Amino acid sequence: MADRTITGIDIGTYQVKVVIARQPKKGSPHVLPHILGTGIAESRGMRHGYIINESNVVKSVRAAMAQAQQAAGVDVKRAYLAVGGIGLDEIHSYGEVITSRADSEISQIDIDKALNDSEERIQEKVPNRKILHAIPLSYAIDNEKVLGRPHGMKGTKLEVESLFVTCFEQHINDLMSAVEHTGIIVDDVMASPLAGSLVMLTKTQRRAGCVLANIGAETVSIVVFENHTPISLKVFPVGSTDITNDIALGLKVPLEEAEKLKRGHGTSAAYSKRKLDEIVGARLSDIFELIDAHLKKIKRDGLLPAGIIITGGGSGIATIQDLARASLRLPSRIATLDPGQNGKVRDASWAVAYGLCVWGASGEVEDTGIRVARSTGNSIVNWLKQFLP
Repeated sequence: MADRTITGIDIGTYQVKVVIARQPKKGSPHVLPHILGTGIAESRGMRHGYIINESNVVKSVRAAMAQAQQAAGVDVKRAYLAVGGIGLDEIHSYGEVITSRADSEISQIDIDKALNDSEERIQEKVPNRKILHAIPLSYAIDNEKVLGRPHGMKGTKLEVESLFVTCFEQHINDLMSAVEHTGIIVDDVMASPLAGSLVMLTKTQRRAGCVLANIGAETVSIVVFENHTPISLKVFPVGSTDITNDIALGLKVPLEEAEKLKRGHGTSAAYSKRKLDEIVGARLSDIFELIDAHLKKIKRDGLLPAGIIITGGGSGIATIQDLARASLRLPSRIATLDPGQNGKVRDASWAVAYGLCVWGASGEVEDTGIRVARSTGNSIVNWLKQFLP
């Protein structure tokens, strides 16, 4: 039986990244897909994660895809697509249902009805949005919280608290249209922060509680995990490009030089190192204040044992780890990718594209695969629990 090829496309504001991977038909379903080839192109026509010029985006995707196909030696017909940017948001809801069986035993039908009820309650609040992921956070039976799954337990009323990850429907349609104009069929879409978490976080980190922060060119996205479950997702309209602009203005240097200075590659003779550190530190402090404010809102500030894991193109700034630790009062580390992929993926900025391949590779697994989650909205959590990068 032939191996299965999976492709992930991450259209960022700064770069388009494509990863083509192979999932063996035989063997454990938990084995990570092997990367065959990657492609990268400068991203044009994007702003804060949404499209402002579709033809430019199509050219960027086509260039990255051609490079990846040449490296992998395969022709790509279908792909999984990441959706990010400031259009992403979360909304929490509550649903309830009276159990249907005469013996009061809770069935999967009751669980599905409770989740559907929680979704119906938010429909009026999201008129222009599409629900990407529906994630049950907790269940209660007759006002008593359930530890674990409610299926098979007994009670007269089942309640559920749910997290819905949404995005502007127009943004999703525009991204899909741009990809499909290159001749590639989009199999499905996934929120970028969740895709990145599939390869950036360990099972231990998800269980203990952590926040994964992806610092992109124009946005910073975070996803908070606790007890294996993504409990919150947020995107902020600020990114590493703002740091570059601050350096250019503060030191009166060209943008190209400012970008080098940000990454620690500039010359020390032309500027004050102390002033550079102050400029970078000020903007990073603003970013971490936004993250801390959100953690306070969800009552998790200073309470995530696995701390903050930083990824994305902006994670290469020298002082970022120490600033994060001081600002958030949490352990801090820079995320790293598994080096066992023959050097095809060079840094953590590829996490989203590769995470899509991991997600797509799970589609053949019937019991805990992500395809089940696409139809019912409640199996993504079980899948995350069993997955260990």
